[in-house]
Amino acid sequence: MAYCDRCDRYFNNMTALRQHERNSSSHNICDDCEIDFSTWPGLKEHYVQSPNHSYCQECDRHFSHDWNLTEHYEDEHDYCTKCSKMFKNENGLHEHRRQSPHHHYCASCKRDFQSQSNLSSHLNSSIHMPKAFKCPGARCNEAFVSRSAVVLHLENGGCISGADRTAVNRYVRQYDRQNIITDPSRMLTGPGGVPRDEVVYSANSNAWNGSAYECYLCHQTAQTLRSLNQHLASPKHQAKMYFCPLESCRVRFTTLSALLQHIESERCGVSRFQVVQNTLNDLMRMRMLTY
Repeated sequence: MAYCDRCDRYFNNMTALRQHERNSSSHNICDDCEIDFSTWPGLKEHYVQSPNHSYCQECDRHFSHDWNLTEHYEDEHDYCTKCSKMFKNENGLHEHRRQSPHHHYCASCKRDFQSQSNLSSHLNSSIHMPKAFKCPGARCNEAFVSRSAVVLHLENGGCISGADRTAVNRYVRQYDRQNIITDPSRMLTGPGGVPRDEVVYSANSNAWNGSAYECYLCHQTAQTLRSLNQHLASPKHQAKMYFCPLESCRVRFTTLSALLQHIESERCGVSRFQVVQNTLNDLMRMRMLTY
């Protein structure tokens, strides 16, 4: 005879007992773990909590592996992968990401970013910010969301006026007489201390070292001579003539756009000083760059 303790019943054999356990609502058995629960909620909670199971309680489905379960959550449910939390609906997930300190979330776009800096860049982009800064170049009607974007446009030679990095640097050298953002010791000067344009580097076929074209200044290599000359024409080897005007910071930069990006990021707080704002506002009137 086989006996069921929970139901206080005898059965002719073990096969009959097992059949009883399968059909009775008093028995809820996990076959994998060989555990018998008195209620279905008890068995379900076991599936959810046990590391031996990859179980979706919303769908009452078992999966072979945890990664299969995670893929199911992401495809079929409102699930936060970063926090391993499921929500009843999209609004619940949205509110979680909006309020959680573990997320860098743009609520209006419903986009989650990997870092605070990425979120800040997004919030400061043209998606959210008006293009309030107009290019000072002649015949150029471009507008940008920040001063640094305007200057980068000019430095890259993309302005219809013909301005480039050399023109920007020339203007700043002439304007910044008080050396608020420029270091005179890093500038090239001609006779009588008159500022000169930056050094222009270039390479020819002699830069071939047998396997690549090699920069004679930093020994970086390139597969084509054109690529090497693009490298030499970049700010990479120019003097760091710009610096952060905050005494406790003084980080140096080779381009004005890089300095402006540093100031706009508010990493050191220099942007709050009026003298800095006045200098930046005056620089944006750089009509000398119009050709």
